[in-house]
This record gives sequence, structure tokens and C-alpha cells, in this order.
Amino acid sequence: MTDTVIVYSTPTCSDCRLLKSWLGRVGVDYDERDLTDQAVMEDAKRRFGVRVAPITEIGAWFTYGTFVAQKPRIETHLKELGQWPL
Repeated sequence: MTDTVIVYSTPTCSDCRLLKSWLGRVGVDYDERDLTDQAVMEDAKRRFGVRVAPITEIGAWFTYGTFVAQKPRIETHLKELGQWPL
């Protein structure tokens, strides 16, 4: 089973663009949620307890912070799930 990757981002966030570009390059399909949508932002704040972008959710797991900080955590988690390398 493959857990869905969801990226919570904003259009002006450079780390969001880097994260989505990298996911695309390595072949990770993802769904995107726009944090400029008030309902999405409120849901993310309630679920994850943060108001930052990007937030990456994979199944029940999530991480947030800069692209540089998230990249190794995402790779490690996908390896643990058997979803890496692609």
C-alpha cells in the first residue's frame, strides 16, 4: 500500500516550490493543499499545530520546515514505508 503524500503550501513560498520540484524529479506523486485558503489553513493549524509552509503529510506522519530540513526526513520516512527508492 502506498501512503498519499500531501504538501501544504503557499504560492509565494520558495521552500514549497523547491519541495514540490524535488518530489516531481524523484517521481513522488503528491496532492497539494493551498494554505492561502482559509479553511485549509485552519484545518492544517488544528491538525498539525503549526502555521508554516510547507507541511508534508504522508499517511499519519508529517513534517514541516525548510526544504533542506524536510528532504532527509521525507526520504527516511518513505524508506521506512518501502516507498523509496521509486
